[in-house]
Amino acid sequence: MTEHHQYLLARCQKYCSYQERSIFEVQTKLIEWKSQPKVAEKIIAQLVADNYLNEERFAQSYAVGKFRNKKWGKNKIIYELRKKQIPDLIIQIGLSEIDEDEYFMALKEILSKKAIEIKEPNLLKKKFKLASYAINKGFHSGYVWDILNKELP
Repeated sequence: MTEHHQYLLARCQKYCSYQERSIFEVQTKLIEWKSQPKVAEKIIAQLVADNYLNEERFAQSYAVGKFRNKKWGKNKIIYELRKKQIPDLIIQIGLSEIDEDEYFMALKEILSKKAIEIKEPNLLKKKFKLASYAINKGFHSGYVWDILNKELP
């Protein structure tokens, strides 16, 4: 490897050490840093071999982090991971890290907090607004409506 390749590898190692990254994110950075495609391929292979890059670990970290910190539902997490070109099997492994009970409790909490904010006298319209909010955050519409119909009859 040339000195420039070593420099790019060290830069990528630092980039990956800061937080979990996907291969797609590293490829994007290497393109941004004007790396040649063959060099980028070698660097990524080296990062994978040295365990700086691990898509399964990335998917798990990403799914749990976005769920706990931003209260995203699984649909939004899937969408965002697909944008990062993570394979569906690995996405499912990442989503399996989210505890189902915690997931439903978070959905109930989101709906109850939003219900206080929405000043709509018509119960049907209020339910629709709550459902739209939760579905836009990535929660499955069936779960949302189940909770709304039990909590706000």
